[in-house]
Amino acid sequence: MDIDVLGALAVRENGVSITPTAPKPRQVLALLALHADQVVPVAALIEELWGGEPPRSARTTLQTYVLQLRALIATALEKGAGAGAESPQDTESAREHASRTAKDVLVTLPGGYLLNSGGGTLDVREFDRLAGMGYRAMDAGDFPSAARLLREALALWSGAAFADVQGGVQLDMETRRLEETRLCALDQRIEADLRLGRHRELLAELTVLVSRYRTHENLHGQFMLALHRSGRRGEALDVYQRLRGTLVRELGLEPSAGLRRLQRSILMAGPENLAEAGAEAAGGRPAPLVRV
Repeated sequence: MDIDVLGALAVRENGVSITPTAPKPRQVLALLALHADQVVPVAALIEELWGGEPPRSARTTLQTYVLQLRALIATALEKGAGAGAESPQDTESAREHASRTAKDVLVTLPGGYLLNSGGGTLDVREFDRLAGMGYRAMDAGDFPSAARLLREALALWSGAAFADVQGGVQLDMETRRLEETRLCALDQRIEADLRLGRHRELLAELTVLVSRYRTHENLHGQFMLALHRSGRRGEALDVYQRLRGTLVRELGLEPSAGLRRLQRSILMAGPENLAEAGAEAAGGRPAPLVRV
């Protein structure tokens, strides 16, 4: 089974889509897919579908949605049985798939349901794997590898997580969590690129990002640094003032101490030592994400 949730929801068994079009079964599949190979409690699925006011028929209706998903899985298993068996190994694999039933794929267990991926791909797992390797490369000072790995991880995203799923309590929470992991990876990838002297290449991307995340201090600090190192000190200071105005107006907060230090370093730096002053102001890896 191949599962994509970092964008539009797509779940395929034997290359055949099992993603329903009806909103409620789609929500059920989305939550099961995100937690593939783990038991998702019935209570979590009911909360996702109906929030804090489930109908009396909630469990029965949930079972109906599970049956609908199993019907789609059964169709996919039938279509995939024997397809592409060009060698003895392929034939054996086809037999194994043919012996599987929809109940083997969407399993009923005490207290909940489990979507058995059968060792297939899950884009979230691949993202976590690549991002983790990128973070370790950053810690080791291997910035070229860090930038490459984190760029590969971010390339798995085709849009907002569950972009075409009408989410409830559970999926909305998971979507926010996933977006935070994406921002962390993005932050570190930009940091790696800055360490590699790619400040001019980052300007266009950071212009868009600070417009989208208007109170995200790390991104604004990275934009200030990229502008500063590109000889555009006045624009870097303008970015700080715009951010400060937004923070004060919308959150009643002043910029963090780290960002204020960066502003002072830019103010004090002469044209002859822009890069050095910027690197010193950065103070190594950025602080954890704040005020997003």
